[in-house]
Amino acid sequence: MTLSAQLDAFAVELPVAFDPRWNRIPGITVDGATITVDPEKYFFRFENSTWLLCDWNLVASQLLGIEESAETAVEQLALEFVQEHGFSTSDAGRVLATAWEVYSYLFREEHLPTLGLPQITADHLRMLREAATFMALNKVELDGHISNVGPCWFFPAATSVVYELDEEEGGMLDEVYHGTWFNEYRRIESIKAHAALGGRLVHGCQSVPNQSGGACVPYGASMQTFRTELTSFREEWLAKVYACRTAS
Repeated sequence: MTLSAQLDAFAVELPVAFDPRWNRIPGITVDGATITVDPEKYFFRFENSTWLLCDWNLVASQLLGIEESAETAVEQLALEFVQEHGFSTSDAGRVLATAWEVYSYLFREEHLPTLGLPQITADHLRMLREAATFMALNKVELDGHISNVGPCWFFPAATSVVYELDEEEGGMLDEVYHGTWFNEYRRIESIKAHAALGGRLVHGCQSVPNQSGGACVPYGASMQTFRTELTSFREEWLAKVYACRTAS
């Protein structure tokens, strides 16, 4: 465990109540819509107490409606937006609040009737919104070094602990998180929305069985370093997440 950065326990009031079973994860306290995180108990590795954000309202008003062109891909639009509007913050509560806006947008119920995924329910979307919100506290540096890692790095493992999902249902949830609905329309939405979290969503795993999770990573980060570091800690910390299954 590496906890070289300093950050006091913090709380944030979100628009809706979270599932109280998040209290099974060390360092997380859920009391209705109030989320409290104790970094010393929550993180496996915590080396950087700042995050890159863009204001969500600005993303919603100035980026989400912009279409890519033959000259400018959507990734370039997002990168330029982050470069122009990004700011560094040590307010971890604001990170969670911004992440909640991002994932409330991406995993919204209006998609359900038209996507041809009858196995995905509104309750699954709630799970995705909650788990992905905590994942925003993870951090990867521009050189690819993974500086902040919490239990929600390992998405299927954490959701199995909190929501008591079996392997099949947990894997299904993870695949929807990976693919942001398995189609290009949702991928484009995801790229633009993640500008609010300062980068793009990157996964360390090829598919569900690999269970390597990921984070919102800055554009230009070294993926080789990222992958090497992920391999070094994956097994140890994944086991610690699964150990929480026995917690009440």
